[in-house]
Amino acid sequence: MQQSTHSSQSSAPSAPSAIDSAVLPAGLQQTFVQIPRTRPTTPLLDIVNTPDDLKSLTTEQLITLADELRLFLLYSAGQSGGHFGANLGVVELTIVLHHLLDTPLDQIVWDVGHQAYAHKVLTGRRDKLNTIRAKDGLTAFPERAESVYDTFGVGHSSTAISAGLGMSLALRYQGRAQTVACVIGDGAMTGGMAFEAMNDAVQQDADLLVILNDNDMSISCSIGGFSRHLAMLWESGYQVDISESGAPVLRQRPMMQDFDRRKRHSAQRYVPQLEDNLFKAVGFTYFGPFDGHNIPELLRVLSLAKQVHGPVLVHIYTTKGKGFAPAEADPVGYHAISKLPADDTATADSTVASHEAIDIQLATQPKAAPSLKYSQVFGQFLCDKAAQDDKLLAITPAMEEGSGMIEFARQFPERFFDVAIAEQHAVTLAAGMATQGVKPIVAIYSTFLQRGYDQLIHDVALQNLDVMFAIDRAGLVGEDGATHAGVFDYAFLRCIPNMLIAAPKDENECYQLLNTCYEYQGSTAVRYPRGTGTGAMIQRPFQNYKIGQAVVESVLGVDTAPIKLAILAFGTMVATAQQAAEIVIKDDILKTECQIHVVNMRWVKPLDSSLIERLLMQGVTHIATLEEHMIMGGAGSAVNEYLLNASAAFKTSRPAICNIGIPDYYVAHGSQAEQLTDCGLDVAGVTRQLQQLLS
Repeated sequence: MQQSTHSSQSSAPSAPSAIDSAVLPAGLQQTFVQIPRTRPTTPLLDIVNTPDDLKSLTTEQLITLADELRLFLLYSAGQSGGHFGANLGVVELTIVLHHLLDTPLDQIVWDVGHQAYAHKVLTGRRDKLNTIRAKDGLTAFPERAESVYDTFGVGHSSTAISAGLGMSLALRYQGRAQTVACVIGDGAMTGGMAFEAMNDAVQQDADLLVILNDNDMSISCSIGGFSRHLAMLWESGYQVDISESGAPVLRQRPMMQDFDRRKRHSAQRYVPQLEDNLFKAVGFTYFGPFDGHNIPELLRVLSLAKQVHGPVLVHIYTTKGKGFAPAEADPVGYHAISKLPADDTATADSTVASHEAIDIQLATQPKAAPSLKYSQVFGQFLCDKAAQDDKLLAITPAMEEGSGMIEFARQFPERFFDVAIAEQHAVTLAAGMATQGVKPIVAIYSTFLQRGYDQLIHDVALQNLDVMFAIDRAGLVGEDGATHAGVFDYAFLRCIPNMLIAAPKDENECYQLLNTCYEYQGSTAVRYPRGTGTGAMIQRPFQNYKIGQAVVESVLGVDTAPIKLAILAFGTMVATAQQAAEIVIKDDILKTECQIHVVNMRWVKPLDSSLIERLLMQGVTHIATLEEHMIMGGAGSAVNEYLLNASAAFKTSRPAICNIGIPDYYVAHGSQAEQLTDCGLDVAGVTRQLQQLLS
């Protein structure tokens, strides 16, 4: 039985599975303190199979439904892990939207999608929620192929208003009167794309309802001028209310004691005018701020707002992790969680909170000697190098925790720059810094560097500026699926002149290649995966590797063998190559007929062409390239291009070639191990492909 507390009560009674809504003041929901291990009894939620089932519910029943839905989300998160805090924060909003709108005819667009679990439950996927993020289960984000209620596929932030505006304009063109509602967080609103869309919505005079879900968070705390502006609107003590006719009316805001976090901004208290907000200045009709957990208030405001012509923004305040006390106290740590341990005697205290956006570990049993995460290796490098070099500056687009930069930010606050969700700005900011004699490092996930690609080409590499990119979450990332996979970076980086690209095989090599690229004067990138390494010990002091030099890790078999295979492995695939080679060479026939060179290429650009030439002159008959990246355009393609266009030895030796990597399709969500197996990149899959090459 899970415990619950009620904000109007001093004691904490044992929580029933559902509550008697008659005893609750309007809009007041429960707060739970434990994650239930058995499915809670949710009689009202159980009858909601589509949003149509919400239409006949009373306000009191909707409040009861919010408690049941929140409790069910807690239970489901304990079973499967996943995004946590944001989903708990939008329970009331999700219920009200589906109660008021005629979905799927009316369109709801969720920005990013971290907060769409409640939406999935209410749109026919309740009994599948425990499969979320698991192979062949529900996706971590809204996906059009999964449900007609998922109007737009998302995963990256700041896209909802653009997508919703496109829907609205297309509907208007076809003469279809349907509501389009975009739900976007204050963190995602810092992305410039959101403002571009707002500007165009006003230009088009589009009927568009934007709901700003303001919880003072993205993954970390929201920062910057926009956050301070929202704080100012809050701390004024006033709100722009909506009249029965849909007109803005300035009123003193009701007290909302739960929302005291804005006090940290110390915004000067003032009495605003109706025009005194950014959204009104852009041209939106603005209403707010309102309590996003008050169901009667949300029903009143949104039912009126959706009837107002033109672009409308409704500003609501919510608490990330609402209804689960530990998550309310630590919204960063509970952005996402692992599933509960198998031990039935464990409590919610054993829930592992993830401090990273998309690094959610399903394994819960601690290792005896845990390996470092690559993000931790990067964090150690930052602190160690910054202590030696005062020119080092570090930039991240809202990924302080996930990129391992917390300690650096604490030790060197004047040298740490979190620019919010603004990847394009982050890259060009680094370029500007580099013109002034400092050394900026941009810490960014591979999937998000895609959003700053023009800036990478035009503002950094074209000018050959001294900027290093620390590219985290490269390769397959597991449960977050295709939207977050970092499997295109070799291809889009290696075609850019002036770029160096390093691919470390383990933690120590990651540390040393970060140092090598930092010391290089020019544009560089070090690409490393999500998760932990092999347990390699980091060697100090810093080492400087020779740029473009590969390393032969091992030679298996006899020199006189007629078959000679060179496995050119990139990054963390080196360990897989070694294991596969050891299996292949044990074959009764091949152990005397075959010799295998396992090569740690270490660099994607420049390639170690000298080593490749030596291998060819030594009589290599077969070459296999191995990478956790798309085959098309990847590191194997770079090897092919060299052999065909520049290799003298290849013209006479003509070895058989096989490129092993990710096939030409988006890899569905599942664990990293399952994804690797599906792509043939686990040890068994690589072994099989090597055997086919040799046969």
